[in-house]
Amino acid sequence: MAVYLLKRLLGLVVVLMVMSFIVFCLQSIIPADPARAMAGPSAPEETIQKLREDMGLNDPLLVQYGNFVMRLAEGDLGTSVRTRQPIAADVLRYGPASLELIIAAMLLGSLLAFAFAFLQSIVRRSDGIRVLMLGLGSVPIFLSALLLAYFLWFKLGWFPGNGRLDIRRFSGPTGFFVLDGLLLGRPDISLSALRHLALPALALSVPIAVSVGRSLNSSLIDVMRQPYIRTARGKGLSASGIFLRHGLRNAASAPLAMLGLQVGLLFGNLLIVERVFAWPGLGLYTVQSFATSDLPAVLGVALVFGAFYITVTMLVEIAQSLADPRIAL
Repeated sequence: MAVYLLKRLLGLVVVLMVMSFIVFCLQSIIPADPARAMAGPSAPEETIQKLREDMGLNDPLLVQYGNFVMRLAEGDLGTSVRTRQPIAADVLRYGPASLELIIAAMLLGSLLAFAFAFLQSIVRRSDGIRVLMLGLGSVPIFLSALLLAYFLWFKLGWFPGNGRLDIRRFSGPTGFFVLDGLLLGRPDISLSALRHLALPALALSVPIAVSVGRSLNSSLIDVMRQPYIRTARGKGLSASGIFLRHGLRNAASAPLAMLGLQVGLLFGNLLIVERVFAWPGLGLYTVQSFATSDLPAVLGVALVFGAFYITVTMLVEIAQSLADPRIAL
């Protein structure tokens, strides 16, 4: 395990360095000037040139990248052009909201995937479930988010459609409002946070549920044909007992791998869902940074998302080895 963790840590450093260089080089291609964005459209040319000199934008690209790597080694992601704050501070400010949403979406998506696979394994004629999954998987994320917002928020009013809480100002010890409400003895805060989480988490969970559910169902079809499953049926075990005790763990490897892949797609969907539901997280922060040509902020968030994805992939591999001892790290 120690050797595996060391290799993954080294791989994390290498991947982040390569990703940072690629994204950093894109700044020279994109027709946007951070100095102009920071100074404003009406600033004189002398002021802009002074800012470019102070920001090191007149240096050669390799020199700029070397300075960036040196700052990155010290935990400095740079300064946001839009907020005029350190990007690391912005990540700590908006990150908990996105992480809370990602965790809720992954949990909900995993539960729905389990439900889809369980129903298809115990129901003999499950064509309706397959059609439902096919329909859900065919809907683009922006359309499903808009439909949820229109029907469940605007028309029916069952769930709120924007923000994280009903109250405007709240500060908790962790930044995860559901947990903060419990820690502070405020169940009303936790309930409000859960109600605001419902729609964006559901929109993000649908692609996860469909992909992981179909992968789990395909694995279960193969597992349920094994001799030990026939033996369990011959002993008189119930269909649900066979599914939970003998089928699920042996079929978990492929769905776990699919779950890891879905995390990568989740970051792109996060930008859309947070924009639709005005969720104050890193997704909305990135969208606003794109709109204002805040390239340092985009680069910083991309590095954070990359590190998070590699960490999740490592956890998925560990979970696969625990579910199936034949899979070695």
